Amino acid sequence: MISCCPLRQDPTSAAALGNPRVLSKLQGNGSLLSTCNSDFECGSGLYCFSCLAGRIIEIQFKCIRRRVKPIYAFPKGTSLPFNKYSWLTTHNSFSIFGSSPQTGAPIVTFFNQEDSVLDQLNVLTHKSVQLASSERNRMFVNGVRGLMLDMYDFRNDVWLCHSFGGHCHEFTAFRPANETLAEIRTFLEANPTEVVTIFIEDYVLTLNAITKLFTSAGLTKYWMPVAVMPSNGSLWPTLEEMIQRNHRLVVFTQNETKEATEGVAYQWRYTTENQYGDSGLWSGSCPRRINSTVLNDTSRSLIVQNYFPTNPNAINACRDNSEGLFNMLRTCYIAAGDRWSNYVAVDFYKRSTGGGAFHAVDFLNEQMQCSCQDATKPCSADVGHEFKGQNRERSTKLANTIRTHIHTHKPVDGFRGAFFLVTTIST
Repeated sequence: MISCCPLRQDPTSAAALGNPRVLSKLQGNGSLLSTCNSDFECGSGLYCFSCLAGRIIEIQFKCIRRRVKPIYAFPKGTSLPFNKYSWLTTHNSFSIFGSSPQTGAPIVTFFNQEDSVLDQLNVLTHKSVQLASSERNRMFVNGVRGLMLDMYDFRNDVWLCHSFGGHCHEFTAFRPANETLAEIRTFLEANPTEVVTIFIEDYVLTLNAITKLFTSAGLTKYWMPVAVMPSNGSLWPTLEEMIQRNHRLVVFTQNETKEATEGVAYQWRYTTENQYGDSGLWSGSCPRRINSTVLNDTSRSLIVQNYFPTNPNAINACRDNSEGLFNMLRTCYIAAGDRWSNYVAVDFYKRSTGGGAFHAVDFLNEQMQCSCQDATKPCSADVGHEFKGQNRERSTKLANTIRTHIHTHKPVDGFRGAFFLVTTIST
């Protein structure tokens, strides 16, 4: 039994983003880690949250990060090869707290995220894409670009589901996969300069079901063909080239046979990946996932870094997504042969004690933008300042003032409120 309640609905997501004036009215002046009572008091790119993992000493809400730095804001923009960028990735992106059951049975399984896939990506309208960069930066929220989706044969269709005993059941099924793919299509249509990666944990046995799924979803026009993916560790096309060619959807499957039969790239021919779950959280250790080759295999040019527990825990996620995650970036950098991670996958991605997964991804992009090879320090003075593990005094002060982890919802007056209890089971 865990205390769990969704973050209250973001008033600046989806529909509101079409009008930049809406966001400016909702934003306050609160800076990172300043105290707050509601999101409205926090400045651009921040929201109000309290983290209470471990021993509870006090309950105090702070303004914390809620977005990554957009790629166009970095000095080299989209000019680098695709494998020289890092992307925020959500583990079990579809497993969303508060999802409405679609099978007639209640969903009785674990949850990993708190907002829709569309809100994870953060849709911008065509109008907003044409705004000046300063306006776009104010409106840019969340910024997830990697999605991990578990696909199963279910009800004569392909569904997103958790398994119980190796099978999708009425009580572990979330939704038909085409509904989530429709959200991805909406995002790609509205954002012609963005690239999304999908990692399919593939349990679909029906012949050609995956390609039929993406075709019916209208996503094949964005599909990056296997033929142009470098499988020998060489550099990928530049991000700009991928955008110009409309190769803006990179799809990997964990089923080796489907690269030949359906043209879906077999993930571990292109990536290395560290171990997920509890054994992937051990300090100072970054072991490979059993399916992956060794992390320092340079014949794979993309690196996936998992950092989430075996059993998702919304209360502890803000702690996991903070200093522990940031320290693991350096550990996995060394394990990967002095290469930075391209995908950082977490649960409850918005939760942290300050910068969280957003700042971790910013750090990685800074390192790759300026070709930094020193895992002990950031390239620029303003990157990584929220997570300096060596500065114990600051870390202790931070821990004493921002204890980890409340789940809250949106009360009528827009301020933080009640708790909910949700029973979860691990499969």
